[in-house]
Amino acid sequence: MGRVAGKVALISGVARGQGRSHAVRLAEEGADIIGFDVCADLGSVAYPLATPEDLEETKLLIEKHGRRAFLRRADVRDIAAVKTVINEGVAEFGRLDIVLANAGIMPTVGEQCTTDEAFYDSVQIMLNGVYNTVHPAIPHIKAAGNGGSVVITSSTAGLRGTGDGTSGVLGYVAAKHGVVGLMRAWANAFAKDNIRFNTVHPTGVNTPMIDNEAFRDFVAQHPEIVDNLQNPLWIPEAGMLEASDVTNLVMHLVSPEGRYTTGATMTVDAGFTNKV
Repeated sequence: MGRVAGKVALISGVARGQGRSHAVRLAEEGADIIGFDVCADLGSVAYPLATPEDLEETKLLIEKHGRRAFLRRADVRDIAAVKTVINEGVAEFGRLDIVLANAGIMPTVGEQCTTDEAFYDSVQIMLNGVYNTVHPAIPHIKAAGNGGSVVITSSTAGLRGTGDGTSGVLGYVAAKHGVVGLMRAWANAFAKDNIRFNTVHPTGVNTPMIDNEAFRDFVAQHPEIVDNLQNPLWIPEAGMLEASDVTNLVMHLVSPEGRYTTGATMTVDAGFTNKV
């Protein structure tokens, strides 16, 4: 019997990276998955985003574990589209217990990061998008009557004033700080309903968000940033976490093991935010 057997989880940004890792582990542990991803590139982002083929692969990986997958293409900035996915998914599976507001971009490299669009896309996707995902999901969690867990993906940039001051970096930092405020307000508002809200704050994670040509070119052109990106705790894989390392923390928070954890900013950062 898995730790989330019989539960239903909603995941934004599910097509690849951390979202896929969370979805597959939740399926292994007994949950059915409702998920969505934009599956289209953005002009403010220098690297390719997920594709419809990525979304289909995630669906197959979930079903490989004998669980059901209701995955759709939707833009997290479009609350009507997100509500449709949530409502149809809950109608299909009958309940909602877990929400992982994970969708994100990193418009912090390339010429694109200097544009106003990079700032606004960051806030619209990673702050407004969290509201668009979580707010319409809460009534469904309450309706199930068993409490629930909401985990929002922030970043070490949500706890520190990092970056070079370009528009994309400013938007990223603002959004990742902003979701901490949302989490804390929701945690207080819905404690009476036994719904727990927490943020996770990873350091660099080995996903396509970092493992791409644009980011590698940026590091090559700005070798001075390597020291700023270095984690104090030694990690074999080029100083980065694996997506599964973040998933391990998420699983703790959404399972009975995390039943008394709410309103918390949880780091999985190899000591990065503690570094002087």
